[in-house]
Amino acid sequence: MRAFTHRTTRKLALAGALAGAGLLLTACGTDGGTSGMDHGGTSATSSATSSVTPSATASAPAAGADSAPGDFNDADVMFAQMMIPHHEQALEMAELADGRAEDTEVKKLVAAIEQAQDPEIRKMRAWLKGWGKPESAGHGSGHGMSGMMSDQDMKDLAATQGKAFDRKFAELMIAHHGGAVAMAKDEQKDGANATARKLADDVVRTQSAEVDQLRKVLDRL
Repeated sequence: MRAFTHRTTRKLALAGALAGAGLLLTACGTDGGTSGMDHGGTSATSSATSSVTPSATASAPAAGADSAPGDFNDADVMFAQMMIPHHEQALEMAELADGRAEDTEVKKLVAAIEQAQDPEIRKMRAWLKGWGKPESAGHGSGHGMSGMMSDQDMKDLAATQGKAFDRKFAELMIAHHGGAVAMAKDEQKDGANATARKLADDVVRTQSAEVDQLRKVLDRL
């Protein structure tokens, strides 16, 4: 009877030890599995974040740098469509000054026109693209717009040199800027888009100031 009791006691102790070991192994396995899944999940999230977030953050400013968000109307669209060729002709006139202009102030004004209007053209093209509108709405070459030079005007300007060029350039650019200011004032009055109206404000301010400078140039030439 005593031998049976000892054997039974040893069997129960062994079974208890094996059960405890099994539970310990199970717990370790569960912890390791959970830890592995956690690391895997964290790694996947980190990988996704590193591949998507930086590129999205980097591309968002580039995509929106020249955009015109918010509501817009027909006046905004027409302002951009008409001002693009208007600016392009101003740049053509400025290019003619290279090797022809003599007056220092005329040369400075030419540089200012180039620095301001080329970026503005890019902005307005971006607006139209964002709005889903064409760059041209059938305005043709734009010669019919206020302040635009005719082909003959451009040829006459190209044929001049030195002081004669300076004077002709000033006369033509005064008229050209006057047309741009009139178009910008229409946008200030009728436009709905805040970004487009802001550019109209800039055009009125800067080109009105340049007209004053050009008139002073004419007075002393």
